[in-house]
Amino acid sequence: MKAGASHDDHQVFPDFLDRPVDQAARMLLGCLIIRDYGSEGEQARVRIVETEAYDQNDPASHAYDGRSTRNAALFGPSGHMYVYFTYGMHYCMNISCQEDGFGAGVLIRACQPVQGLDLLRSHRHGRHPDQDLTNGPAKLCQALDIDKRHYGHDLRKPPIRLATAGLAQDETITATPRISISHAKETLRRFVITGNPYLSR
Repeated sequence: MKAGASHDDHQVFPDFLDRPVDQAARMLLGCLIIRDYGSEGEQARVRIVETEAYDQNDPASHAYDGRSTRNAALFGPSGHMYVYFTYGMHYCMNISCQEDGFGAGVLIRACQPVQGLDLLRSHRHGRHPDQDLTNGPAKLCQALDIDKRHYGHDLRKPPIRLATAGLAQDETITATPRISISHAKETLRRFVITGNPYLSR
């Protein structure tokens, strides 16, 4: 979809990403990821509906063994992208949180498409139901055309921006154990908008 006023629509960057990562993971629910494509003013927007919190004290976290070239973005200022490659085929997106120097990030597990469905479909390369376009961390990165080019990207700036938005009046948050991890499996650090149809499976 075209978005001629995309940079003048008064989107506000979240002011809570320096808080403890579990708080940030909850508060990111409902926020928007805005993806600008190319020079034609094309834009997609998705709404965050599922997150997972990780930090350097967590054995399931990529930051657990200390700072490295691979995970440096998690130890930097909040509001930057930590993108990693998994299973030799997929990218996943995290948002760095807490203070500069402390390794913490929120994995964006699933989003609800808001704008630019045709763009999201085109990057998913196939015929997928709309509910399956962004309902998993790898699907989300594919749909938004996110990969290692965006490692360390500041989400205050194009082409990928984060904007504050809240929950609807009737929406609530549920905390559950995280998915597909081998350590600290019982910890309730996965946060979802309860009953949202776009959650990962």
